[in-house]
Amino acid sequence: MDKQLMDEILYLMDELSQDTSVPKNVRRHAADSKAKLQKESESLDLRCATVVSQLDDLANDPNVPAHGRTFLYTIISKLEALAKS
Repeated sequence: MDKQLMDEILYLMDELSQDTSVPKNVRRHAADSKAKLQKESESLDLRCATVVSQLDDLANDPNVPAHGRTFLYTIISKLEALAKS
């Protein structure tokens, strides 16, 4: 596992969960996704896939502002890179 990439993803999820310009459900899901990603009892691939799926659903929510959607896609791409490493 690439520790630096994981730390970067966790930092981005923290940023998203504290961004008051995005809807509350997005902030809540970002915090939940961070917790799921840190759960080391499951394989990294499974954790990444689960979180990517959840974030992708959020990115398709019409209530998410454009900058929030961009933020979500940035996290998703980093998660996919982490899963491949």
